[in-house]
Amino acid sequence: MRADRLVSLVLLLRRRGQMTADALARELEVSTRTVLRDMEALSAAGVPVYAERGRRGGFALLPDFRTALTGLNHDEALALLIAGSRRGAQLFGLGSALASAMLKVFDALPESLRGTATGAAQRLLIDPELDLLARRVDSEELPEPIVAEIRRAVFAGHKLRIHYAAVDQTAKWRTVDPIGLVTVRGLGYLLAVRGGADRTYRLSRVLAAEALDEPAQRPDAVDLDRAWQERNTRFRNGGGDQVAVRVRVAPDRREDLVTTALAVRGEAEGDGRLRLDLVFQDARHAEWALWQLTTHAEVLSPEWLRTSLRDRAAAIAALYAPPASPQVTGSSWTP
Repeated sequence: MRADRLVSLVLLLRRRGQMTADALARELEVSTRTVLRDMEALSAAGVPVYAERGRRGGFALLPDFRTALTGLNHDEALALLIAGSRRGAQLFGLGSALASAMLKVFDALPESLRGTATGAAQRLLIDPELDLLARRVDSEELPEPIVAEIRRAVFAGHKLRIHYAAVDQTAKWRTVDPIGLVTVRGLGYLLAVRGGADRTYRLSRVLAAEALDEPAQRPDAVDLDRAWQERNTRFRNGGGDQVAVRVRVAPDRREDLVTTALAVRGEAEGDGRLRLDLVFQDARHAEWALWQLTTHAEVLSPEWLRTSLRDRAAAIAALYAPPASPQVTGSSWTP
């Protein structure tokens, strides 16, 4: 689009100073004639661009000229500033690049928007580290060299060799075709294909990474959101150690339980409580989730989970039981 090209022209001149029409044409991948027409359009629009004649000449901007993103309204400027507070860029090793970009955006904002947008941004907090119960939100600190190597393979479309430590397994080297990177609640994942099958790798479990020269076997375009949804569905509906549980729960505690489960496969009402059929990642996950709700939820099946929760409750009750009073069995004392 011509409007995008005109903005690119101004940014190039601001960043590099004087440039010839031929150099600008190469950068923008257009003809020299197109650059000359664009320069005329910029001048007509009031942008202080001028031409220097001669062998070392070219186009330049007046030294004190600053671009202004005049098409940006207040909410758009606010959205850009808020974007800088999200953790995705930090997770993928782009934190410093994001900070630099936000400074440039702020510098280019119209004066009328700087104060109001910045003030409004200070009134919004996105993804705090703690929730209202002082529980720390999951987040990961990833080694920059590893993340940079993974990112390089993803963007270049090259195969990637990773030293990966799966849960409860010895770390192994494996070569994958990277598809994309996803961040969910402060956790990073690599979506890839290995041996023709979809694979999802937790970034924090990658101990080393090496981008290879060999092109990756992957489609030219990808819908990451759809790919993530499909893998998420397969994970929730898969077998393995997952546990199906039927519970009776107070209606006002439904969300507390549902948000911890992998899936909800059935729901009905009765006796003033809801009956839910839930799927948990494993036995430990199921026991933990139901224990949190104390008497607000009752496990109907499986029986082993009812027994486990009962035994745990009995152990807690015994621990906090008051000491038994000494019993008098008789006395040899006589007045």
